[in-house]
Parts: sequence; C-alpha cells; structure tokens
Amino acid sequence: MSDTKTAETDVITCDACPVLCRIREGKSGACSRYANFEGKLTRTDPLVVTQQISKENGDLVPFLPDQTDWDGSLNFQSPTFVTGIGATTTYPDYKPAPFIVSSDHQGVDMVTVVSEGVFSYCGVKVKIDTDRYIGPEPAPIRVKGEQIGHVTTAEYGSQMLALGGVRHLTGGTKKEGNATCQAMLKLCNKEAVEMTVDGGATLTVQAGKPPIIDGDQEERMRVGCGSATIGIFAPQWHGHADEVIVVDDHITGVLTEHQSGKFLDMPPAGIRVRGRRSTPGRYFQVAEPGGGWGGTDITEPLSIIEKIDPETAWPGLRLLMVSTTGEDQAYFVLDDDLNPVLADMPADLEISVDRIGENCEPALSTVMFMGGAGGSLRAGVTVNPVLLTRSVRELRTRVTCGGAPVYVWPGGGITVMVDVLRMPDNSFGYVPTPALVAPIEFTMSRGEYEALGGYQDHVKPLDEVLKEGGLHGVEPMPWAGNNPWPLTERMALEDT
Repeated sequence: MSDTKTAETDVITCDACPVLCRIREGKSGACSRYANFEGKLTRTDPLVVTQQISKENGDLVPFLPDQTDWDGSLNFQSPTFVTGIGATTTYPDYKPAPFIVSSDHQGVDMVTVVSEGVFSYCGVKVKIDTDRYIGPEPAPIRVKGEQIGHVTTAEYGSQMLALGGVRHLTGGTKKEGNATCQAMLKLCNKEAVEMTVDGGATLTVQAGKPPIIDGDQEERMRVGCGSATIGIFAPQWHGHADEVIVVDDHITGVLTEHQSGKFLDMPPAGIRVRGRRSTPGRYFQVAEPGGGWGGTDITEPLSIIEKIDPETAWPGLRLLMVSTTGEDQAYFVLDDDLNPVLADMPADLEISVDRIGENCEPALSTVMFMGGAGGSLRAGVTVNPVLLTRSVRELRTRVTCGGAPVYVWPGGGITVMVDVLRMPDNSFGYVPTPALVAPIEFTMSRGEYEALGGYQDHVKPLDEVLKEGGLHGVEPMPWAGNNPWPLTERMALEDT
C-alpha cells in the first residue's frame, strides 16, 4: 500500500479504498483495517496462511476440530498456502496484487495471486432449513427498519433469503447501505443477525446454527413434502393404519389415493381433504402457510378434512395424521357415525412417526457469500484481465476465498459463491463506501501465469513471503480437513 503524507507530518492518507481516510499517528481509518503506525500506513491484521500438518511418519493430514497436537506456530517445512486475509488490496485497480507467491506442489511450480477484494457488487444467500412459513415471496427483509434484501424462492425443505447486492448497498439511502453492509459483514463473519420479514416472521440467523423464528429455535428440516413422505414410509404404515394424511404447506399426501397406496392394494378410505387435487393422493393449498402443521397455519389437523364419504369409509377406520417432520402427529379411529375420535397411537405407528423425525436432518442456517471479481481483482493478476477469466472458466486457474473452495458461476465474468463456514473466522472486512472486503486467491501453474501476461517481476518465493509477512507478521492456521488443498495444478470440476 502507498501512503500520502499531508502538511501535518503526523497525518497520512489511506488509498485502500475511495474514502481516502486521513489518519493521525496511532489511529486507524474508518474500516479499522488500516492504521497510521509510526508514520506508515499499516494493515492492522496479520497475513493469514494455512498449513498442512506433518505427522511423525511424514504423512500430511488435515486438521480436524478435535485435534490438539498443533501448537499454532509457523512451520517453514509444512506445505503452506497464503490466503488473502490480511494481504491488503489492489485498489485503485492498476496495481499488481500485494502478494504473488511461487511455491512447489509435487514437483510443479505454482503461482498464487493473493489479494483482499473490495466487493461493491456482492450479496449473501441464506438457506434456512425449516418448513415454517417466514413470509411471502418476495417480501422485503429489514434490519433496524432498513431493507437489506428479500425472501426468494423456497427450495426443498428450506426457506431462502437474498440479501445485499449493489442496489441495497449503493442504490438507496446512506442509512440503508450501511445497514446492509453491516448485516452482511456479521453474517459472513459467522455472527448472529436479527431481521424481520414484512408480513412475516422475525428471524435470527447465524451460519452453522439453527434458525430462530419468532423466538422459537428450529430443530428439524422436513424429511420431504407430504407426497415424498408417503412414498418413503407407506410400507411401514401398511397394515397398521387404513389411511395416512401427511400435512404439508406445498404438497399434502393422502396414502390410499397415492400411487404408493395403490401398489400396496390399499382400499379407498373415503376421506377427502381440502385444497386443489393435483394428481392422485397429492393436494395443493390445503391451508394457508404459517407456523402450524407442515408449514401451514393449521393447529387442528381435522380442519383440513372436507368430507368423509359414508359409502366408502367404515366404523373403526384407523387414521394417522402427521407432519413432514413428525413433530405434529395424531391418531384417530372413526366411530359408528364416522366421526374421527382421538385415540392412543399404536406402538407400530409410533415407531414409524419417530423414524420420520430420525430422517429429518438438523435445521441449520447456511450463509453463502457471493461476489463478482471485477476490475481491480483481475487487473491485479494480469495486464489482460480477460485471459484470467478464460483460464478460470477452463479450469486452469483455481479460485479460493481464504483457502476455501468456491463455486464459479457459468457465463461471463468471475462470479464466485463460497460457504463462509469453510473460511477462517473473521475473514471479512468492510469499507464505508459501503462494500465488503473479502479474501480471494487465484492459483495456477507458473506456465499458465506466464501465458496470462502476469506480473513476473512481482513473483516472490513462498519462503520469502513467509519471512517478510504482512506489516503485522504472519498468522498460521491449520488447513481445514473439509477443504481441498488449493495448490493443485489443475482444478477438478467436482471441487468447484
């Protein structure tokens, strides 16, 4: 980074972003990432590197959460990957990346271009594992009254949020932009954020943690829609119930009408549910969405029964009603007037209902950072940025964020998406433009870097980078075992 001194000898101007903070000695800028240290512009965090661990037998192993045999020190003999965390940035666009590192991987000369990207064009996609209704699509999502995103299309067993983006960061009021930036920063750094959905719920979301919806912590992700649940468990219900209705906001299933019931030669039960019949045994819109059974607003399951046909149903008919998580369940027997009467659930049905719950995965919140690697990032790698884009698309260059694997979207540009849980803690920063700052690394063979027209005179050997480090030294971290080792000559498609 460069620093520009003013007439006041103890003040320097930071050029790490367009804000151009004037920083007095001993103070930091607005983002707290740069400070005036003894008259020099200084990155306040160390350069983070990740290392593989060597065992006594020479094998290299990933670091697992329960391991305690690593003292946290930097080992110059261990395979090491330099991340963009603490690396500083390429802003204002025309400068080579702060670290262009050469290293050996299994006899191949590799180059990793390391930088912290200033992402004005970025957002967060949040997946919330629950069938509970959180609000209509595309309802605004707010933090402290400011809109930071919207509810987007639900996916199988999960509610989805689209947060951030350039319109909320820069296209609204200053207050909206700051609220959006700070909410995304917390989410990406694995902190909890409380938000509200217009016409819907209050949510507390944190990466890797169960979502809290209207004060209740979710426990289960549904096993499937009502139709799928019938398909899975029909043989276990056969012989123990004469009809099973699986209540679901999207597709409610009725066993004897369903193909599964037909294959088991179950006779019709004559119980018709409300809603729009799609195909046999599958009903849409049996109720409004809500926080009740199966993501509907139903708290009394019998309310979705439209009629019981006296020509088909019979006294003593055994009826099981259950939700797609197994959390809601009731067992009825029809009396002589064909009225459902609540009864104790037989042991065999209890086992199957418990098994629904067993097959529901734990409800979690997943936070995916998504950003476009544009001008300054690509220009920090090569004087001809389109060659980098093509190299990434053709899998000759691997892209990582903090050493974690990313998904690179097809099509033009370099649009990446990464699970923040696979990145080191506190990987993200911000600048008050407002924008997020995220680490990014481009790794390729030395021959590929030369072909891209890279900055050959800025390449430094790994050992030299580790010895010099950042302005606050080097912080080693163990390589996370669920991440592929980034120093691979050719990126495998499944790693993307």
